[in-house]
Amino acid sequence: MQLSHHNKTFEKKPFPIILVCDNISKAPNIGSLFRIADAFGVEKLLFCGQNIPLGRRITKTSRATEKVVAYEIHEDIISLVNKLKLEGHFIVSLEITSNSISINKYNFPNQPIALIIGDENHGVSHTILEMSDIIIHIDMFGHNSSMNVAQATSIALYEITKQMNN
Repeated sequence: MQLSHHNKTFEKKPFPIILVCDNISKAPNIGSLFRIADAFGVEKLLFCGQNIPLGRRITKTSRATEKVVAYEIHEDIISLVNKLKLEGHFIVSLEITSNSISINKYNFPNQPIALIIGDENHGVSHTILEMSDIIIHIDMFGHNSSMNVAQATSIALYEITKQMNN
């Protein structure tokens, strides 16, 4: 029998993960990120930048998860990342770089994680990459070298929560 929202058997479980969005500005992606954050028990979404479209523009993809997932908007990501570091978060950027490590070869530390994801066109900013404790990427085997930010975030959160759950 296929389960519905009313008879699902998943245990609700929060994880010490904060999702930091570096200038993500497309409403459908923001809505999807709320839904993904809810699905993976993310502690909080932090949107960094200007002109973050919240409200009716995100509700189609969020499916009302913006009402249950904690979130904040910050203009300055650099001071935010510095603050997260001081609070003991391990700073993980999801980006393909010359020194990034494949997500499936990395063992995440047992501490709160701030996962930084980048904007739809330029990715995580160079300054934030330099501030990161680790830069991870998702191995890809086709012609393209990138994927939608929401899809990539889903893959990353799956791997991180899988490791934290063991």
